[in-house]
Amino acid sequence: MEEKSYFDGGLLSYIGWIILGSFITTCTFGICFPWAICMFYGWKINHTVIEGKRLKFNGTAMGLFGNWIKWLLLIVVTFGIYAFWVHIKLEQWKVKNTTFLN
Repeated sequence: MEEKSYFDGGLLSYIGWIILGSFITTCTFGICFPWAICMFYGWKINHTVIEGKRLKFNGTAMGLFGNWIKWLLLIVVTFGIYAFWVHIKLEQWKVKNTTFLN
């Protein structure tokens, strides 16, 4: 028998996390943006089940913050060219910090 894959997150919690992440990011002038990324991505991954196995996000804002500063510096030094790689680097970091719960 094949296990099912599904997502069990709800609309109200989605809206709540978006509002909270936006508020915190705005109030800190972007400094806490890595926290908002971790919070929202954690919600998304922790509500995902693949073939009967729930995913778990283990990343932390502090773990992302160091990379974030490095990436921003590389963007400045390369006059914006490195920005094309930041999305890929962020996805790699997310996957590196995602495991199966059970």
